Amino acid sequence: MSFPAYPEYKDSGVEWLGQVPSHWSVVQVRRLFRLINGATPPSGYDEYWGGDITWVTPEDLSKIEANQICASKRTLSEQGYRACGFQLIQAGSIAVSIRAPVGYVAIAGVPLCVNQGCRGLVPSRDIDSRFYMYWILACREILQSLSGGSTFQELSSNVLAAVPTVWPSSDEQEKIATFLDYETARIDALIEEQQRLIELLKEKRQAVISHAVTKGLDPDVPMKDSGVEWLGEVPAHWELVPLSRVLNSIEQGWSPSADSDPALLREWGVIKLSAIRSGFFVEEKNKRLPEGFSPRLDLEIKAGDLLITRANTPELVGDACVVREQPAARLIFSDLVYRLRASESIDPLFLCYCLISDVGRVQFQIHARGSSMSMAKISHEHIKQCMISLPPLDEQRRIVSIIDEHLARISELSSAGRKTVELLEERRSALISAAVTGKIDVRDWTPPASSTEAEHEGVGAVT
Repeated sequence: MSFPAYPEYKDSGVEWLGQVPSHWSVVQVRRLFRLINGATPPSGYDEYWGGDITWVTPEDLSKIEANQICASKRTLSEQGYRACGFQLIQAGSIAVSIRAPVGYVAIAGVPLCVNQGCRGLVPSRDIDSRFYMYWILACREILQSLSGGSTFQELSSNVLAAVPTVWPSSDEQEKIATFLDYETARIDALIEEQQRLIELLKEKRQAVISHAVTKGLDPDVPMKDSGVEWLGEVPAHWELVPLSRVLNSIEQGWSPSADSDPALLREWGVIKLSAIRSGFFVEEKNKRLPEGFSPRLDLEIKAGDLLITRANTPELVGDACVVREQPAARLIFSDLVYRLRASESIDPLFLCYCLISDVGRVQFQIHARGSSMSMAKISHEHIKQCMISLPPLDEQRRIVSIIDEHLARISELSSAGRKTVELLEERRSALISAAVTGKIDVRDWTPPASSTEAEHEGVGAVT
């Protein structure tokens, strides 16, 4: 469905706001809200923490899934509250982040405090906080552009207080807010549905790889017990071998100082860990080496190379890929990456799929070591000890071909799902912006009489 425009408009006098409905006022934020600063208790006092007082930070605001915030990662005791001279923000007020980054926002569902990275907006008039929460969402880029600071962006209280905003009647604010609550909930439900589909496709991808490299392609082939609990039965004609049997060498890379920008055509660069992504090589994930720097030529990445991360989070350590095409830039692999040279008995792509299969993942997670495990590591020996089930070479290649076909279809569906999410998020933002700036008139809007009717109407279009 589409929504009409207002009968009459006027110039708001604000360039980025443009025209607004003729009966709306344009005022500064300070006319509608009292701004409450935040703070953090002095460090070194355990008794200041762990109480019943909610203490909201930008991180807390960034992680909420609804429009309301009622809890925080850390809480204050009564002593911590008094030590800061806090002023509680009452339920129904707005909490907004003014640094790292600017513009996360939610309505306080309980009385709470904020840290110095946030401000509380306490209504000083009879207004609907939901409307102004949506207005902040619509104006996030404007608020960010008004921020200053040499080390990080910060929106000062004075600047925030002086930002011009619209002021419809309280009845109209409520109508617009109720409309946006309903419509954004519908869009969010569609986004969640697509994200579930993308996650299911990710699981399907992993299942396809894992089944193919442990059970093969023929469902009727005779099977045998592998003798390994986490592997189960394997085709009777396959061998169970350690990787030491099929590897000629394991090389570790090198991490010279590099620029933040990626290397361009024929420039030298060193890859990041994120260049290795579950079987894919992402060439642009690299850092350019300084001009005049002499790289190690023996570490240059070539088409056909099998790379594996030797250090990463426990979930990602041991991630692997084969470089299927020669990179446009001249890239080397870092010291957090190994290059595996496979023997003639195994296809590098089959080996890569074994490494990223469930069987490979469980072994790397068993072997990974690290002091905090935020950065786990695997050694040459851990890799050599990993067990795989090895079919004849021609069967390996057939398996790789079938896996590639399945993954290509899954990738197409995943890309379509991500594109749908992107379009829905754009529509959500456009709808919020249009409603809170008066570009559409929803005063006569009423929610559909039934959920079935709502499903048939589709997501509201902005005209």
